[in-house]
Amino acid sequence: MAKLTPNEIATKIKTLAGWEYKDNAISKRFQFKSFMDGIHFIGKVAEMAEKADHHPDILVNYKRIAFTCSTHDAGGVTEKDFALATEIERSFTALPA
Repeated sequence: MAKLTPNEIATKIKTLAGWEYKDNAISKRFQFKSFMDGIHFIGKVAEMAEKADHHPDILVNYKRIAFTCSTHDAGGVTEKDFALATEIERSFTALPA
């Protein structure tokens, strides 16, 4: 899959609230009510990532979970990263308030 240009990334990232492009990747940090809520969400993301055969970097900091998406073999951000980020975002916004 081809690496996206900076202009393509800038356009696409506008559709994902709170996501940012930095260091050749797109990322976002999510806040959860509890540590275990965040861990359960990681499990959901892991299932999505496994189905897509595209796995984000995940950083756990108590109730804050950061997901970073980059296509390493392409050397940067591709459509696969935006597809996974979109699924992560949809799943998060579907969580009960």
